[in-house]
Amino acid sequence: MAGVLGALRPYVKPCIAGSLISVTVADRYAYLTPIHGASMNPTFEGKTGEYALVERSCLQRHQFSRGDVVVFTSPRDHRSKVVKRLIGLPGDWIQVPETADIRQIPQGHCWVEGDNGSVSFDSRDYGPVPLGLMRGRVTHVVWPPHRIGRVDRKIPEGRVMPQQHF
Repeated sequence: MAGVLGALRPYVKPCIAGSLISVTVADRYAYLTPIHGASMNPTFEGKTGEYALVERSCLQRHQFSRGDVVVFTSPRDHRSKVVKRLIGLPGDWIQVPETADIRQIPQGHCWVEGDNGSVSFDSRDYGPVPLGLMRGRVTHVVWPPHRIGRVDRKIPEGRVMPQQHF
């Protein structure tokens, strides 16, 4: 038994160190997240096995931009993470799709929508999302290989009126 433990010792220490480094990187800088569902199609196909890189430096001062794809904790189910496009920032006025409503986004909140609005459950359903629920910004698709690339920032035209215009 002592011989087995002695043989494993050189491998255990680097594994523990590597795990601690990985946890620190994921917590502070970036991590990979699986993408599920069709709400962000065509940005993501939503097929099983699709992964995106999420950077976390934007969380320090809530440094998000209109058009960013973001990951946040669902306001309806705090155990699940959601991927949507950030459409409006605090203080912006937004025209809600399929309605004549124009709403101002409250301070400390943002408006998110899926790229595939016909199947997306988003701010049109649960309202503005608190910035405190944000977990990061999606920057790249990293898997599968044929989809590897940067995630573009897109803003719907004519629906968002930034706060400074009023």
